[in-house]
Amino acid sequence: MADNRASAYTEGVPCWVDAQLPDLEAGKRFYGALFGWSFDENGGNGGNSRKSESGGNGRNSGKTHDRFVVARLEGEPVAALAPKTDGRMPTVWTVYFATPDIQALAARIRAGGGQIVMPPTPADGFGTAALAADPEGAVFGLWQPGSHPGFGRRHEEGTFVWAQLYARDTQAANAFYGGLFHDALFGPGAEPDFGRASLLEVFPAEMPPHFLVHFRVADIGEALEAVGRLGGRVQVPPFGTSYGNVAVVVDNQGASFAVLQR
Repeated sequence: MADNRASAYTEGVPCWVDAQLPDLEAGKRFYGALFGWSFDENGGNGGNSRKSESGGNGRNSGKTHDRFVVARLEGEPVAALAPKTDGRMPTVWTVYFATPDIQALAARIRAGGGQIVMPPTPADGFGTAALAADPEGAVFGLWQPGSHPGFGRRHEEGTFVWAQLYARDTQAANAFYGGLFHDALFGPGAEPDFGRASLLEVFPAEMPPHFLVHFRVADIGEALEAVGRLGGRVQVPPFGTSYGNVAVVVDNQGASFAVLQR
């Protein structure tokens, strides 16, 4: 069943993801074949347009784009793809956390030792977006909804299912995000789809702290074969976690994400 009500996304719940890609058409071919997505041009009926982004730790900075496409599964929005205009910037997936008051959340992020990479920016009536970095430099997005609450489908095959923060200091990360998003993570009835883990459990020491977006698949082996056939590669082979069997992959343009089988 599609999960597309604004009330589903209380503060601190991952509500949207997007990818910054050098070649938008190649991205549409890759993700359309991998997950069965179709695409709306120029945002369609929902999405997220980021403009005049600058500053931060360089993972999501210095980009401006005038168009983006919304990916849909069975007619419901599940992600967005946007073209990079500066080839020096990374090709990356970003997760956005819902908030009813983006200015207040930005102030709490600064007070907790984080940074605002891109200040709150209206996105053509869809909502207001911002980018932030935690005290270790991991970049994440904030989304205050307008006409676009976020995912129309999630937790299903071919859609977002989990966001994992890989941090150097997990105790500090738990304190920072627990303070920001306590109810979403620990409140009554909370069913978080956002975890924290040690960077060194999965990645080499030189990898910077970062968020990893996970998409659900029916068969992880078949998904990895498809990634390779479409021009991507396996970055980390399958491993078990408390939330499912995961593999980290890179798409045909260099954006890392994970596939998760439950």
